[in-house]
Amino acid sequence: MSPSTPAPPDSSLLASLTPLLPSLSLGAVLGFCAGYAIKRLGRMTALIVGLLFLALQLMAWQGLLTINWARIQVLAEPWLHQGGEELSRWGLRILQTNLPFGGAFVAALLVGLRTR
Repeated sequence: MSPSTPAPPDSSLLASLTPLLPSLSLGAVLGFCAGYAIKRLGRMTALIVGLLFLALQLMAWQGLLTINWARIQVLAEPWLHQGGEELSRWGLRILQTNLPFGGAFVAALLVGLRTR
């Protein structure tokens, strides 16, 4: 075998990866789609929340309403804390259930979040 000729792929490695290919490819496709959707929805949500905040501040500045931000914070903190815990448990379950799918999903999710 000459130095410029590539070595043939290891047939045992290829045989062991073949059953995982459907799971890897489906995980990658779904992860990319989820990442792209999260990015788009996140931008829309940030825009809506920002405009709502701006409208509330303008109405408060005009004296049309009074906003009790301390009360809003007290009401929102349990929801945000519980939501973060639920999201981390859900993500951990996905990764532990089917490792090839979960790995491909997370990698493609990150790629989907980085797309323009």
